[in-house]
Amino acid sequence: MDCLSEEQMIRMKLQGMSNISALTFDIPNRTLEVVHSDSHDAILAALVSLKLDTKHVRTELIDTVLEKHTSERKLLYQVLAINLFFFLLEITTGFISHSMGLVADSLDMLADAIVYGLSLYAIGHSIEKKKSVAAISGYFQFMLAGIGFVEVVRRFLGFGEVPTFEMMIGISVFALLGNAASLYLLQKSKSKEAHMQASMIFTSNDVIVNIGVIVAGVLVYLTASNLPDLIVGSAVFVLVARGAYRIVQLAK
Repeated sequence: MDCLSEEQMIRMKLQGMSNISALTFDIPNRTLEVVHSDSHDAILAALVSLKLDTKHVRTELIDTVLEKHTSERKLLYQVLAINLFFFLLEITTGFISHSMGLVADSLDMLADAIVYGLSLYAIGHSIEKKKSVAAISGYFQFMLAGIGFVEVVRRFLGFGEVPTFEMMIGISVFALLGNAASLYLLQKSKSKEAHMQASMIFTSNDVIVNIGVIVAGVLVYLTASNLPDLIVGSAVFVLVARGAYRIVQLAK
């Protein structure tokens, strides 16, 4: 398949076959997943008659597909819970400690939580729907990056106090462990689909961010200045924007 007209041709050809319960099109990769009962012979014959260079790739029991979806949902609920917890923890402690780095990371955690929520919605939907979810996630990240840069500029202009480095370091170490656990869970899925790849990109960025905030906390202690915190905060939002760009590209 290389265009939407071919998809419509296929849908019309298969229309009326009572043993078909779902069709999932991946137009860029020229694949079609057909969920059906009974034999696939009549379905394959109908597709071959369209002369679109059709060939049968594999057959999977529906239980295998359902098991895969159930496993993805369980995994995403776990990482969603982790990210929501650390968003609340870091946004609270970030304002208490006057740390831009923690506030920035908390917003990144919130973005990740929304990504996982959208990914939960995408499970079982078409490839195009999953790519749409990834694109929405990327644009949301761009928005958060913009808000973050505005706040960094405000604090560079003198509207901010020296952060409490002990809280910066302690909370960031804790968050690093949480993100490492999330990344481990996501990598275990070995999924190549866009919505799951988006989740792994975001979580990988979070690990880098946590390490950066820890370093900033040490520099705040050594310099008694909020400048390291603001620099790391800026770097965090650059990473957020870069990750957003990668997600949008992934969704094309």
